[in-house]
Amino acid sequence: MIDPWLLLGAFILLAYTVEAVTGFGSIVIALSLGALFLPIPELLPVLVPLNIAQSGYLTLRHRRRIHLPTLFRLILPLMAAGTVIGYLMRPALEGALLKSLFGLLVVWFAGRELWRMLRGAAAVRHGRAATRGLMLAAGVSHGLFASGGPLLVYGLAGTPLDKARLRATLIAVWLALNGLLTIIFLLDGSLIPNLPRLATYLPVVLVGLVAGEWLHSRIDERRFRQLVFALLAVTGALLALPG
Repeated sequence: MIDPWLLLGAFILLAYTVEAVTGFGSIVIALSLGALFLPIPELLPVLVPLNIAQSGYLTLRHRRRIHLPTLFRLILPLMAAGTVIGYLMRPALEGALLKSLFGLLVVWFAGRELWRMLRGAAAVRHGRAATRGLMLAAGVSHGLFASGGPLLVYGLAGTPLDKARLRATLIAVWLALNGLLTIIFLLDGSLIPNLPRLATYLPVVLVGLVAGEWLHSRIDERRFRQLVFALLAVTGALLALPG
């Protein structure tokens, strides 16, 4: 049997390569594949701190494009509260249920994106109450799986922000919330034992980002995204199956 933590290194390399090519999904991809072999609670104290290095660099690089009113008045208050709620809910969800719920989230996310790509459907803006409800739900999802992105992006559908400002704002969200989760992992004692793994995987992240940058201008991004979402849909379905 191959060591599952060695497999996780390969999944991290794939996830950050995809992130550099498409701009989304490093934690969702690594966690989806990793959860096939390891418990989600063991994966999060490794994957979440790793993401801080990338999101911190990108937040600094694109800081002038961050839309501060959207970040501080809408997203962070609701998502931070939801993240704490999601973290506190985790002990009540036994391992198989937690994995199945995450699998369903991944299937919904991948299926929705594939449908949009095939049909060319335009994003429809949600009402004020629905948007706020989705922000809170995205935070709960982030506290449970460090994967609030699918619900957050859905909640912000039809936003008047241009693509560059929206992307920069989302990157700042991940920096803030993953920083919050990392502090929680430090306080609950799950971060320190994983520091050697973090040191091992950090170079893998850098290799993935460099590889993704090299691939970005050399492949058909649309087809690549379709393959990634198809992979996520299959992986999510496997996670969602009982047992």
